[in-house]
Amino acid sequence: MVPPDNLFGVIPVWLAVYVLSVGAFAAAAAILYRRVFRLILLGKDPGRFDQPARRLFGALPYIFGQRKVLQSVSLRDRAGIAHFVIFWGFLSFTASYVLYIFGDSIWRDFSETVLTHTGVVIFTAYLDLLALAFFFILVWAAVRRWGVRPNRLSFDLTQKGESAIILLLIASLMLFTLLAEGFYVAAGGTGAHAQALIGRPLGQTLAAVGLEGDIANALHGVFWWLHLAVILGFSLYIPMSKHMHLVAAPISFYTRKLEQRGTLPTPDLDAAIENEDALGASRIQDFSWKELLDGYACAVCGRCTDICPANITGKILSPMHIVENMKEHVIEHGPGVAKGEDSQEAKPLIGSWVAEEALWDCLTCGACVQECPVGVEHVESIVDMRRFLVLEQASMPDTAMGALLSMEQRGHPWRGTTYSRTDWAQGLDVPTLAQRPEAEVLFWVGCTAALEQRSQSVARSMASILKRAGVDFAILGDEETCTGDPARRMGNEYLYQVLAEQNIETIKTYDVKKVVTICPHCFNTIRNEYPHLGGDFDVVHYTEFVNDLIRDGRIRPVARIDATVAYHDSCYLGRHNGIYDAPREIVGAIPGLEMVEMSRSRERGFCCGAGGGHMWIEESKGQRVNHARTEQFFETDAETVGVSCPFCLQMFEEGIGSLGQEGSKRAKDILEILDESLSAR
Repeated sequence: MVPPDNLFGVIPVWLAVYVLSVGAFAAAAAILYRRVFRLILLGKDPGRFDQPARRLFGALPYIFGQRKVLQSVSLRDRAGIAHFVIFWGFLSFTASYVLYIFGDSIWRDFSETVLTHTGVVIFTAYLDLLALAFFFILVWAAVRRWGVRPNRLSFDLTQKGESAIILLLIASLMLFTLLAEGFYVAAGGTGAHAQALIGRPLGQTLAAVGLEGDIANALHGVFWWLHLAVILGFSLYIPMSKHMHLVAAPISFYTRKLEQRGTLPTPDLDAAIENEDALGASRIQDFSWKELLDGYACAVCGRCTDICPANITGKILSPMHIVENMKEHVIEHGPGVAKGEDSQEAKPLIGSWVAEEALWDCLTCGACVQECPVGVEHVESIVDMRRFLVLEQASMPDTAMGALLSMEQRGHPWRGTTYSRTDWAQGLDVPTLAQRPEAEVLFWVGCTAALEQRSQSVARSMASILKRAGVDFAILGDEETCTGDPARRMGNEYLYQVLAEQNIETIKTYDVKKVVTICPHCFNTIRNEYPHLGGDFDVVHYTEFVNDLIRDGRIRPVARIDATVAYHDSCYLGRHNGIYDAPREIVGAIPGLEMVEMSRSRERGFCCGAGGGHMWIEESKGQRVNHARTEQFFETDAETVGVSCPFCLQMFEEGIGSLGQEGSKRAKDILEILDESLSAR
């Protein structure tokens, strides 16, 4: 787009462009610093700038490829495609500003020198097509947001006027671009820009109705400067609106967690106590700056809340509102904290901005993190606030308190059980490591499979399969204690670390080469979180271990099991650790067994309702999450739901019974089904 010759007839256009641009961008940078970076840097350093090459190249597909945005594209929700077009349109127009506005302002032929005459014609035609596409997308977006809108856009935060302002600014920018081109042609302009795909016929039409010559030349200048004003206005408005995510999201992706999604950071409690720091987080300075940044990265699209199992079943938890309200808390109290005037106690984050009930509704299933298109990590902030409630205020649901007390006193959360750690193994001749310290594999049974009656059959099936495969294994027996996962997810970080260090010390006393777990929660904790405390072990979940046994021919399921199984993905096996294929391959290896997928499976799987300590925490209101998931199982018409987690097994057992289908439906761990196929030989 060719710039006018001067401003007000006297000021050289290049001088005006650069003075206005420097002023606007400097003001935008000042706003950005004062409103955002100065405040988020009040948080703790999470150490998210290590491995720069891995971070950079890993972030590029999310930033430029819009991977997280496009993952949700479906026949029902095509917003991801529209966002992708807008994003690349934004980059394309940014390139045009550099070439046409800043380049041609100083040297009129700069763009043609860089692109050549033909290149400018092609690039300008491409921009015109984009501008036209933008108009259609903006109309569709307006109808979708304020007319026939999906449920996730019905939340109050998504209905702010900011969205209308941005749509109007983009529409104005496209309109002024095309009008500036058209009036340039109508004024008799020549060169590559006069051959614009839309600008040329538009200009010819304008000239035909009498808008030509000096009038067209003047209007060309008006719309060119309006076009620049919108661009500079964008730069000032972005730091003050929800569209701050344009800046914060790339930073969020670069500083993303590099560990598995199910891994929580491990705070140094001794240092916190010594420095008289809060245990957990409730104030701005208690969170990491990445957690504070998440509020600014949030695009307020509602995807996280729309997919949250707790919210879907009628709880008040909204992951979007939590991160957004954290941001509002930072905006209100951050400037005072930066000046040494902390007023947070007068309006505390927890209670005023974030309801305790919402924090306890969370299942830590990670669906919100999986769905978020801008890299927000909701679960860490929620668990941090739970830590504050438990460790600083001793505030928690009564059912959580009972489980935590049992873990503290008895080393497991199952209050009332009469079983010992080895009762399940009676008659199976399963050695302990104390009896066979040279065993190659430690079978980590876990509290539930050892102490809960229904789940004991899963442990027996595992032992049977290991014996058939000739695996040299042993268990810890009474030396095993809870991994601490329930305590950690419920907010008692101190108890978790006590239990974890005890287990690490026990395992290290033996020459353990591999740890195999039944429970995905045990698997996630020992493999991903114990290394933070010095417990580096080779840990695998049984689905991968047993699947390898089948592949290697060490076990061969040959007896037919004529049944249809709907496989349910455990959150801590699938979404948190990316294990989806191994359990399905085990099912596929069993003759006669047909597997079907539920409507929500793999990355978009629906939590069974037991995560985040909810195996023991009663739900606050609404439909039980496990009942909602059980109903999704019923939709498949399969007679069996297959699981690979003892928590999921119990949740489906309860759901099937409560919904009156215990005579026609059943829940089984795929270990049990496999053992049945092997035992029938």
